[in-house]
Amino acid sequence: MKEVTAKKRLGQHFLIDLSIAKRIADTVDVCPGIPILEVGPGMGVLTRFLLEKQHPLKVVEIDEESVAYLCSNLPQLQEENIIPDDFLKMHLDRLYDGEQFMFIGNYPYNISSQIFFKMLDYKEFIPYCSGMIQKEVGERLAAKPGTKAYGILSIFIQLWYDVEYLFTVDENVFSPPPKVKSAVVLMQRNSRQSLECNEELFRKIVKGTFNQRRKKLRNSIQQIVGKESQLLSDPVLDKRPEQLSIEDFIELTNKVERDLA
Repeated sequence: MKEVTAKKRLGQHFLIDLSIAKRIADTVDVCPGIPILEVGPGMGVLTRFLLEKQHPLKVVEIDEESVAYLCSNLPQLQEENIIPDDFLKMHLDRLYDGEQFMFIGNYPYNISSQIFFKMLDYKEFIPYCSGMIQKEVGERLAAKPGTKAYGILSIFIQLWYDVEYLFTVDENVFSPPPKVKSAVVLMQRNSRQSLECNEELFRKIVKGTFNQRRKKLRNSIQQIVGKESQLLSDPVLDKRPEQLSIEDFIELTNKVERDLA
C-alpha cells in the first residue's frame, strides 16, 4: 500500500527519523506495564517501537487513509486496537474499562494545546503523558515563573503535572518538514489532589491577568473586586502575572474570594 499523503487540515507532519521515534517510545519506560494510547499514529513510525514494549496498546486516528494503512501494514497491532475516531471527542474514562493509562504521540501541532486541556479533564485516569509538539508549546508547558514563556498553559498543566522538557527536534526529521522546531516532553501526575481554592475563580483570575500580562495585577483584579476594594492596596498587585507562582495564584484567589464574600 502506498504511503499516506500528509493533510494540512489535520496538521500532519510524519516523523521519518527512527532514532527519534525510538527515543519517544522509550519514555513509556517510566511506567512499566501500564496501558498506552497513541494519538495520531499516522503511518505507525512510533507505533512500531511501542509494540516492542510490554504494554497493552491502542491507537486513535481520525484520518481514514492512515487507518487503512495501519490495518494493512501493522497486523501485529490488531484491528480492534485501532480506533478510528477524533481524540478530542472521546470518552477516555471508557478506554481501558476505567483503568489508568498513559498517552503518547507525535501530536498535530494545530490542536496540541486542546489535547493537553482534554488530558486535564481526565487527569485521574492519565498519570503519564509524553510526546512531540511544537517547540514553543513545549517551552510554555515547562516554563517557570518569571520567564517569557510562562502563562496560562504553564499554570493549568503544572497544577496537576510535573513537566520535563526532554529534547529539541529539528525540522528535517519530518515529511513534510514543519516550519518550526519541535520538542519532546514528559508529564507525570504530581501529588496535588485538590486546588485548595475556588477553582472557577482561580481560572478566571489566571486567564484575566494573563490576558493583560503587560499590566500590573491590580488592573485585572479591580475588574473582579471593584474599584472600592481594600484588596487593591495589597503589594502583590504591584506585580505582573508572570511573576507569580502557582501557589501565589492560589493565595491570591483565596484573598479575592474573601473580599467578595
